[in-house]
Amino acid sequence: MKIFLKRFHPYIRGYYVYFFIAFLATLLTAACTAWGTYLVKPVLDDIFIKKNTQMLTLLPFLVVLAYFGKSFGMYVQMYFMNYIGLDIVRKIRDRMLEHLLKMEMGFFNKIRSGELISRITNDIGLIRASVSNFLAEFVRESLTVIGLVGVVIYQSPKLAIVGLVIMPLAIYPLASIIKKIKKISRLNQEKNSDITAKLSEIFNNVEIIKASNGEKIEQKTFTEENQKFFKLGLKATLIGQLSSPLMEFLGSIAIALVIYLGGTEVIAGKMSAGAFFSFITALFMLYTPFKRLVNIASSFQEAFVATDRIFEILDRTPQIQDGKKSLCPPIQKIDFKDVYLKYDENYVLNNINAEFSKNQIIALVGKSGSGKSSLVNLILRLYEPNSGKILINGELIQSYKQESIRDNIAIVTQRIFIFNDTISANVAYGAKYDKQKIIQSLKKAQAWSFVSELPDGIDTVLDEFGVNLSGGQRQRIAIARAIYKDPEVLILDEATSALDAKTEEAFKNTINSIAKDKIIILIAHRPSTIELAHKIYRFEDGRIIEESKK
Repeated sequence: MKIFLKRFHPYIRGYYVYFFIAFLATLLTAACTAWGTYLVKPVLDDIFIKKNTQMLTLLPFLVVLAYFGKSFGMYVQMYFMNYIGLDIVRKIRDRMLEHLLKMEMGFFNKIRSGELISRITNDIGLIRASVSNFLAEFVRESLTVIGLVGVVIYQSPKLAIVGLVIMPLAIYPLASIIKKIKKISRLNQEKNSDITAKLSEIFNNVEIIKASNGEKIEQKTFTEENQKFFKLGLKATLIGQLSSPLMEFLGSIAIALVIYLGGTEVIAGKMSAGAFFSFITALFMLYTPFKRLVNIASSFQEAFVATDRIFEILDRTPQIQDGKKSLCPPIQKIDFKDVYLKYDENYVLNNINAEFSKNQIIALVGKSGSGKSSLVNLILRLYEPNSGKILINGELIQSYKQESIRDNIAIVTQRIFIFNDTISANVAYGAKYDKQKIIQSLKKAQAWSFVSELPDGIDTVLDEFGVNLSGGQRQRIAIARAIYKDPEVLILDEATSALDAKTEEAFKNTINSIAKDKIIILIAHRPSTIELAHKIYRFEDGRIIEESKK
């Protein structure tokens, strides 16, 4: 609990006033609960035994007042605690996504997207429950226990010893249960992440699954994972629910003894019937908040595990750190000097020496996996070289801010990224909106012919992944996005692979027309595309084996 509160203290600091109001409301709830049990004594003694008509008029009003105070306090406390919880969750989600987006590509390559989605949604949701509900309930039930214990001791210190002895006796078995619950909670959340990751994989690859008749394979795999999740949930329930019957059984023994001893006291005239019933009511009510405290302690284990999983991400430092300088255009030259890059233990680039200069079109040629895209990723600072130097305008690339580097570079890859938004929003993504510039970019990308014929033109909403477009159309939208950015460096990674010969030829003319004052890097296999280049680097097994110029 101490670590949990320490981690969330920065988020809690702005809500002290709300916490204070919630605390006052909780105090009111606990006080009214204890007062309600105390009123049992005058109700029995003054009304039913002494037949006091004045008290008959007053006491029902006091009972209503006690329960109104209790209900009002609970409502106010739950409102403010839920407000705090929801707002803290909003801030943590914002911070977590912001932090994740700072991570290098190697991080995303190692962790499944479904795992990250689960941490942002499910794990943070569990924390919201702990802040909004468990924390508030813990304070309320603790104060209620204190108030009821006060009533119990006030009515009969002697019987209180017997009635309250159950609490310390229950601590050891309850502590053991809570420890096991925490272990199961971690397994449960990890398995939930597995299921989320599997669903993400299925939905992202549903086309190939259907084309390969893989529905039964995916269903079988998911069913197995879901069954494991079910068993973990059942085990958590089996162990977690032990606390309630354990408390009920031990409490029944204590109450049986109290009834016997208290009855003896009443019969002997040493205790009034009203005092005894007030005592027994308080004792009965005392076990309810105590059981809730035990359940809250069990439920908190999920929140503790979720907190660990969230802060594993938030405490992680991005491996690629920002420089202090802003890269301002123009970019005259990009130099690679003795650059090596490896993914895990395998080198994908070996001793790369290359030069990319302004007003040049440079082609990178080679088989798939030879290192061409890896070189481009280094220019974008998606990865950090293991050794060697990359210079932009004679300055180390590490000295520049990543945002300023990427502001000056546009890339079109084989994997086309289309967002569930309008065509215009897709083209202008990451830049200032300019309708005329969007249309001009679409024309240069040979996309205006089909966009202009759509019912809503550039305001046509594209489906997720652009599934309402053909492959060639998606590629042309992506090319238009790169042209719209008007970058210093334009990278085309097999950017014409889905285009027909006529459209490709027209786009080649576009490349020539926009090449002035730019560095254009082509990753290509087609001879027709390569012939545009002023310089060609041939790659093999992560090495440049040949450099040729026109």
